[in-house]
Amino acid sequence: MKPYAEMTRDELLALQAELKKKYREMQALNLNLNMSRGKPCAEQLDLSMGLMDVLNSDTELRAEDGVDCRNYGDLTGIPEARRLMSEIMEVPADNIIVYGNSSLNIMYDTVSRSYTHGVMGNTPWCRLDHVKFLCVVPGYDRHFAITQYFGIENVPVPMLPTGPDMDLVEKLVSEDESIKGIWCVPKYSNPTGNSYSDETVRRFARLKPAAKDFRIYWDNAYCVHHLYEDDHDTLIEILDECRRAGNPDLVYKFASTSKITFPGSGIAAMAASLNNLDEIRKQMNFQTIGHDKLNQMRHVRYFKDIHGVEEHMKKQADIIRPKFELVEQILEEELSGLGIGSWTNPKGGYFISFDAMEGCAKEIVARCAKAGVAMTPAGATWPGGRDPKDSNIRIAPTFPPIEELRTAAELFALCVKYVSADKLLGNLD
Repeated sequence: MKPYAEMTRDELLALQAELKKKYREMQALNLNLNMSRGKPCAEQLDLSMGLMDVLNSDTELRAEDGVDCRNYGDLTGIPEARRLMSEIMEVPADNIIVYGNSSLNIMYDTVSRSYTHGVMGNTPWCRLDHVKFLCVVPGYDRHFAITQYFGIENVPVPMLPTGPDMDLVEKLVSEDESIKGIWCVPKYSNPTGNSYSDETVRRFARLKPAAKDFRIYWDNAYCVHHLYEDDHDTLIEILDECRRAGNPDLVYKFASTSKITFPGSGIAAMAASLNNLDEIRKQMNFQTIGHDKLNQMRHVRYFKDIHGVEEHMKKQADIIRPKFELVEQILEEELSGLGIGSWTNPKGGYFISFDAMEGCAKEIVARCAKAGVAMTPAGATWPGGRDPKDSNIRIAPTFPPIEELRTAAELFALCVKYVSADKLLGNLD
C-alpha cells in the first residue's frame, strides 16, 4: 500500500470504510487487555521465587560486619548489599547507600530534602522565587510528577538518538541559575529505549551550571536489562567521569532491583560523591533508624555477586525478548511505508516509543481503550501530560501473555491506521 499522504480523497474514504469495519469487528471481541505500564509478567516474577527460600529460622542472620540483621544498625546498608549494588551500579561501595525497596522514593526524598533544607549549604529551594528542572522528553512521567508536586517548573529538553540535546542542556544550565537539576534515564531510556552516547555522558560530566546546587538525577533503572546477550548498549560510568572532569559532586545516581526481582520488594540504592553522601546521611539520621536488612541479606544470599545477577537477567530477557520482537514485527508488517508512524527498536529496557502523525496520539489511545486495550495515556511522556505535538505513545510489551499481546498490538496498529486516515480526511480537530 502506498503512503497515506499520497492517496486521493476517494482512496482514503474507501480505506476508512474498510478500517472502520475491521475496528468494529475488534470491538465485538470484548477485549480486556493492558499495555499501559512497564510491569514484569508472572513468568518473570517466578524466576525470583528462590528469594523466598534463602532465609529461614535456622539461617545465620549477622552481616559480615557483625550487625544482627534482625535489629537496628547499618544505616546505609549492610556491607555485602552495598557491594552487590556497587557491582550493579559500577561504582565503589563506599559511594553507595542502600535504602528500602524503591529508587523512586529515594528520588522523591532527594528533591524534598533539597526543597526544604537546600543542597550543601545553598538556599533551600522553597525560599527561592523560581525553581526549574530540565526534563528529557519523551521521558518518565513519574519523574516529572515529583518536581511538579513541589511546584517546580519542568522544562522539556528533546531526546535525540544519542541522548538529550546537549547543546540546549549546556546553554540552559550555564545561563539560568534557577535550573537546579535534570531528570535522566541514561540506559535504555524510558520510553525510547535509547542509551546516551559516550560524548553525551562526557558533556554531562563537564557541565558548568550557573547554580551551585545543580544536580544530575541519573536514574540508571535499566542498567542490566539487556534484551540481547551479544548485542547490548554500554554506558560510561558518570560518577567517575564527573570526578575526572573536576565535578565530583555534580550527580546523584539511582538504581534498584525492582525489575530484577520483585517490584515493591526489592532493594534500591543511591550513589554519589562522599561529600554528597555525608550530607544525605545527616538527614537520614532524623528520618530512619535503618532499612530492611533482612531483605538486603536475602538478595545478597540469592545472587551472591554480579555474575548471579547477569545470569538471572539472561533468563528475564528470554521471556520478554519475544514480546518486543512480536510488537516490532506487527508494527513493521502493518505500518511500514505508510508514513503514519515511526517507532524505536530498543536493545533493552521495558518500552517501545511510538510517534504517530501530529495530533493523533490521544485519539489512537482513546480508540484502543474503546476496543478494550489500555495504553499509557497519550501525553504522559511529557511534563504535565502535555505533548505539544500530540504524537508520542509509550508501548509496554512486558506484562501481557504473548497471545494477548499479539491481539493488542494488532489492534493498536489498526487504530493508528484508522485515526491517521481520519486525520488526513480532516475529521480530527
